[in-house]
Amino acid sequence: MLQITYFYDSVAIDVDNIIKPIQDAIIGLAYIDDDQVTDVLARKRDLSGNFKVENMTSTLAEGFSRGNEFLHIVVIEAPDQEVLI
Repeated sequence: MLQITYFYDSVAIDVDNIIKPIQDAIIGLAYIDDDQVTDVLARKRDLSGNFKVENMTSTLAEGFSRGNEFLHIVVIEAPDQEVLI
């Protein structure tokens, strides 16, 4: 499963347009082929918006400290494939 959050600072691209390039870019790094990805959670957040970050990692903190738009990508085990909701 991919969790993608696009933090932008001015004009945001459509969230659905960032998924495929990211899936392709991490072939060989996170998985053998992107057909292994069964679930995707994609979000976009305005850096000047009002949101709360829980469990801040050092990598995520570094992204915020730079002050520019960035992607935060997490590859995790997919939820149970037998349960839909």
